[in-house]
Amino acid sequence: MDATFATGKELQKMDPVFGQLSFDDHEQIVFCNDKDTGLKAIIGIHNSVMGPALGGTRMWNYNTEWEALNDVLRLSRGMTFKSAITGLNIGGGKAVIIGDAKTQKTPELMRKFGEFVHSLSGRYITAEDVGMETKDMDTVRDVTPYVTGISEERGGSGNPSPVTAYGVYLGMKAATKSQFGTDVLDGKKVLVQGIGHVGETLVEYLTKEGAQVTISDINEEKLYQVASKYNATIYTGEDLYTADVDIYAPCAMGATINDNTVNKIKAKVIAGAANNQLADENVHGARLQERGILYAPDFLINAGGIINVYAELANYGKAEIMAKTENIYNTTLEIIDFAAKNNITTHKAALTIAQNRIDQRRIENAAK
Repeated sequence: MDATFATGKELQKMDPVFGQLSFDDHEQIVFCNDKDTGLKAIIGIHNSVMGPALGGTRMWNYNTEWEALNDVLRLSRGMTFKSAITGLNIGGGKAVIIGDAKTQKTPELMRKFGEFVHSLSGRYITAEDVGMETKDMDTVRDVTPYVTGISEERGGSGNPSPVTAYGVYLGMKAATKSQFGTDVLDGKKVLVQGIGHVGETLVEYLTKEGAQVTISDINEEKLYQVASKYNATIYTGEDLYTADVDIYAPCAMGATINDNTVNKIKAKVIAGAANNQLADENVHGARLQERGILYAPDFLINAGGIINVYAELANYGKAEIMAKTENIYNTTLEIIDFAAKNNITTHKAALTIAQNRIDQRRIENAAK
């Protein structure tokens, strides 16, 4: 490329992996390609100090390979801190498959992906994420043991989405207690953005407690279905970030809190299931803090899913899954308190505590 006419973004792309902020000392990036099945995937292993890298596979119709790479880097990094803050002895990884899950996902493609996972000899263990279902993990299991979230019929923990939603609900209640003086959600106005597997279950929890739930999603058919089922209100305004609500729950894709939205948000609490909600964790986390908006760190409160699938590796049952997930409530309060005492953002507080655990394990590993 002729640098004389390259734009800033193009120059950045000349250093597309090691030069990215989201790279953040990843241990390994694997590019997977198979002509016969059409598979184009990227596996990111961010950190294995605590154990093998565990994280789901997302299938998404990315606009560019660059977008896919940045997503897997951000997601796998987030998994490292999610597992550490939750107290799990597992590292952080993630995978993305480029394509439309509705039209391009086939059993052959999933098996081929499983072969690539298997080639890493257990350094990366996959699971379900956006665009994936339990049956897809069963297909991957046909070719590799390095997969979690398989069906209960095959000895797995099943769909992790309900447990993820439960953790988000508890994290939301903890943040609400800190911000409003009570964790009771009855009467609170909550906007849930994204009503997939996790978002819909969150709507169910909120509705049962008496919250006034407004929902938003790109899938209109699903919107009307969920609205009818739970008597939720469909958001019809011009800009949902200006919605007059108490709590904003992003449960779709990440980076919805960005330069364009961070100053519009009227909610006093942000607590949702989406990964990497802050487009820039330093800039936008600080801006939320300045505006008096309490942010429940995403990688903390959405950890129910990883707790659920980790059970297959640690051999614990449903009772311990739920106990570990319920502890998200207490951990959220601890993080908020730590942030206040140290005058840092809640996101920074959660990262600090997670990193301290990783650093301690690194020292222990070196001493062996």
